[in-house]
Amino acid sequence: MKVLIVGNGGREHAFAWKCSLSPNVSKVFVAPGNGGTASEENVENVNISSDDIQKLLLFAKKERIDLTIIGPEAPLVRGIVDEFSKAGLSCFGPSAKASQLEGSKSFTKDFLNRHNIPTAGYKSFTESKPAIDYIKSKGAPLVVKADGLAAGKGVIVAMSIDDAINAVLDILEKNDFGDAGSKIVIEDFLEGEEASFIVITDGEKVLPLATSQDHKARDNNDLGPNTGGMGAYSPAPIVTEDMTEKIMNEIIFPTLKGLKKDGISYLGFLYAGLMIGNDGNPKILEYNCRFGDPETQPIMMRLESDLVDLILSTMNGSLSADIVKWSNDVALGVVMAAGGYPLKYESGKKISGLNKIDSENIKVFHAGTTTKNKDIVTNGGRVLCVVGKGRSTHDANIIAYSMVNKIEWKNEYHRDDIGYRAISRERE
Repeated sequence: MKVLIVGNGGREHAFAWKCSLSPNVSKVFVAPGNGGTASEENVENVNISSDDIQKLLLFAKKERIDLTIIGPEAPLVRGIVDEFSKAGLSCFGPSAKASQLEGSKSFTKDFLNRHNIPTAGYKSFTESKPAIDYIKSKGAPLVVKADGLAAGKGVIVAMSIDDAINAVLDILEKNDFGDAGSKIVIEDFLEGEEASFIVITDGEKVLPLATSQDHKARDNNDLGPNTGGMGAYSPAPIVTEDMTEKIMNEIIFPTLKGLKKDGISYLGFLYAGLMIGNDGNPKILEYNCRFGDPETQPIMMRLESDLVDLILSTMNGSLSADIVKWSNDVALGVVMAAGGYPLKYESGKKISGLNKIDSENIKVFHAGTTTKNKDIVTNGGRVLCVVGKGRSTHDANIIAYSMVNKIEWKNEYHRDDIGYRAISRERE
């Protein structure tokens, strides 16, 4: 069968690599792909933007694509699954209606509130004055979010009233996030530990996938501006079997039940960004209607079963825990970024050291790369995700950083402490 992956990041490289290993797959296309997908065996890049739904549809028809897997959120929110389905083509991901869970933070907060699903207190605003009055009445810390899609960057954790007010002005007045910031959500600040909880579902049957933990802040010790993610590891020790059961019963099942009650069917990956409080109770920070990035990369490194079989079984209603097998090892991914990310950064820098992989426990997934005169050069903020696999988080950390230290380009930047919470737990 032929598979089309839509997207150009590290998540899509991981999907393409995993799909290419399936014995049932003859060819994997990635639109538009990156420098890493271009070098994978049995994988071919297609020069079509991930948000050009009509061109993607024409390509899928022409090439007789058997399965299309959508990586990023933007085409999902714009209805790519609906368009492919109308044309009789198999496309994995939620509909435009269901993708509102990620497409609008105010929609999601209202949904969670309506169905009594635990989340932070909040209020939505379209004008800066009432928002600022609300901030002054609440005090800090607070979290200010652009309502729409902002590539993972439209969230500001404001530790002071001034920071919160500045965030409001940047989003609503200065238009820092364009149309995504025409509305904002101001949330209560939650304390605890974040975890990523990803499931695959047909709307009725639901299967939790491997747990993971992301590092959103740019700098060591979770300091600095918010990013799309500077690294991740799987499994996440904080998500125990008991915690998994609690998350499923208090968050995931009520969400699917609530969607059904609202007349929305959900098929695809559902990513719950959680805050697990010091009291052991999980609350939902955000929903994503697709797999996380960079969580996908370490999770795919641990997946021992066939990704294509898993997706097809979900689409045909035969989803079962028997389909999925995970490695007992820990996988840890370190994001190597362009200096200045997530603000201003330069592209076009030649990357060296990519050919120095000397272990089957290391995989370098490309995100912001492209090819230029046979060289791999930087082409985005998050450039690579280097994943190491080992018996413990500590081992996986050492293996991943051994490769990170061999890769170079001008003004490269990465965190040095990915997995530090889990490593600390292991030492204890």
